[in-house]
Amino acid sequence: MQLLVGAVVANGPRENSFRSAADALFRSAAVTYGSHVIGVVLTGMLHDGTAGLDFIKRCGGTAVVQNPADAEFSSMPESALRNVDIDYSVPLAEMRALLVQLTRHSSARHPQLAIPNDLQAEAAIAERVVGTAEEIERIGQQVTLTCLDCGGSLWEMKSGNVLRYRCHTRHAFSAEALLEAGQAPLEETLWVAIRMMEERKNLLTSMA
Repeated sequence: MQLLVGAVVANGPRENSFRSAADALFRSAAVTYGSHVIGVVLTGMLHDGTAGLDFIKRCGGTAVVQNPADAEFSSMPESALRNVDIDYSVPLAEMRALLVQLTRHSSARHPQLAIPNDLQAEAAIAERVVGTAEEIERIGQQVTLTCLDCGGSLWEMKSGNVLRYRCHTRHAFSAEALLEAGQAPLEETLWVAIRMMEERKNLLTSMA
């Protein structure tokens, strides 16, 4: 089972443009172990891990981030703090002692909560090669946006504190990650348009 989960996390479709993604790992752990899960986001770029910590919190787990002022790259902990009710934010030097305390003393953790149905469904979809539109419609609402990885339709997830989108081939994005990922193709398209206009101008000049 551990080998299967590892293969799914490592080889599945990208979430927030990453494979393997912290969000996928955190969701799998949260659905399986509930309030026993402690999610930790350290230094890093962009937004991976933010939605995952929200999954963990919704299942009764504990969310920990490195203090952004202490992080070499502060984007990931800042995103988590901005979007999720984080339990602890500490410098890296204090992380070990905090994790020892949380793992040894169950009173420091949250009580067990029922695993939300939408997370169970999303975890089940993520374990397969492809989901169905009907399955995703039960946990999201189709919107007029397309997946940047496969070009399919996107569904806006109905639950949780982090605005997210998912396609039926299992690619997933937070709103911030989707905005960030769309910047590069937009710039590329604009440069192609400029090049074509310049070439057309040069051709017309030669013809004149």
